[in-house]
Amino acid sequence: MCVAKNSFLYFRHGKPPIKMTQADTAFAVLFADVSGSTRLYEKLGNAEALVAVGQCLDLVRTACEGRGGRVVKTIGDEAMTVFRSVDDAVEAAAEVQAKLAELPPVNGIRLGMRMGFQFGPAIEAEGDVYGDSVNVASRMVGLAKAGQVITSSETVEALSPWLRSRFRELDSLTVKGKSEDIRICELLWQESADELTALSTRPKSQPAKMWLRLGEREIELTESQDALTLGRDLQCDIVIADRMASRMHARIERRRDKFVLIDQSSNGTYVTVEGEKEILVRREELMLRGRGQISFGHAAQPDATEVLRYSCIAVL
Repeated sequence: MCVAKNSFLYFRHGKPPIKMTQADTAFAVLFADVSGSTRLYEKLGNAEALVAVGQCLDLVRTACEGRGGRVVKTIGDEAMTVFRSVDDAVEAAAEVQAKLAELPPVNGIRLGMRMGFQFGPAIEAEGDVYGDSVNVASRMVGLAKAGQVITSSETVEALSPWLRSRFRELDSLTVKGKSEDIRICELLWQESADELTALSTRPKSQPAKMWLRLGEREIELTESQDALTLGRDLQCDIVIADRMASRMHARIERRRDKFVLIDQSSNGTYVTVEGEKEILVRREELMLRGRGQISFGHAAQPDATEVLRYSCIAVL
């Protein structure tokens, strides 16, 4: 039987809960996290906040089990669930968000959940589920805001056509552990299109490259590598032989079409963008632009050999 609610189709069916084995390797993994739980505990107190969080997690369990999935585990204010059908995962997520939206505020605080899911290979062992889809789903919920359901474009392509049309692409983001950027999509579960924030057309991000030079050594950082480590430690990708540098001094990360320097040192990192004044970066981040040089632990000196020169551009 099909029931229309909030303009989203909910299906009530008598599917029995699935029994998964190691041979079943394609799962839809859905994470649901209570948004702002720290504020809940601060404002409501432990006892009342615990009841509110439990109410949210009960909604997740009911919606999940009602669509043939199961709750793998709950950790604090987060639940991990799995489905054999990716369509069922979407319907469960939409049901949870719609029912949460109908709940009255608790002492002036509206309850909300962030949700993220991924469909792909995983394996069940001793009641838990492991694999790439679990890792990506965990990243997706981390990107979501209260009331959002986030997934990858790869998962959207696996959905039935009518469900596929209920998603919009948000952006392409660099996700730790993935060699390429992931296109992020949001489920439009709300009743009216008027409630949705209109997205302007974003120009497509261009792949980026960075060239680094230290002495005679040249390094190219491209889309295939997320980050480089820099410091005195021999395990670093680029070893800095300067006693003022820390053992694990800094990282350079690629984020979509940009490169960011992250200082984690004692003495700081000195960055000079070509044509500009030198900047001290200490325990913070700086987006690297154009061309320039980086000195570790002290200001750059004309005769210094341990100065890292860089050039970063977008590739058309």
